[in-house]
Amino acid sequence: QVQLVESGGELVQAGGSLRLSCTASGRPFVNYALGWFRQAPGKEQEIVAGINWSGDRTVYADFVKGRFTISRTNAENTVYLQMNSLKPEDTAVYYCAAKYETTWPIYEYDYWGQGTQVTVSS
Repeated sequence: QVQLVESGGELVQAGGSLRLSCTASGRPFVNYALGWFRQAPGKEQEIVAGINWSGDRTVYADFVKGRFTISRTNAENTVYLQMNSLKPEDTAVYYCAAKYETTWPIYEYDYWGQGTQVTVSS
């Protein structure tokens, strides 16, 4: 089992920035691909970004390209999502996810955190 705990979500004004963090425990972190997903009220969950085990491959949803950056520090078992130029439509619960990596890219994950709320005011 992999346990994931997100942090960093809060209320921010449009145009502002936030950095989300997700710390993992339970299994060797380095073997896992990691992703960030989000779900807004009344909408389906959608992938935001993903990063492979070594951190040299990433994927992004079109709606965040150029604004969000995913990164990881394997020594600290932590994955980050740097979010810049935030828009009200970025308001959602953001979830961290992990999957043992056997291929790349990965869009379906096995382990999930509880989520952190990001609210962007206009």
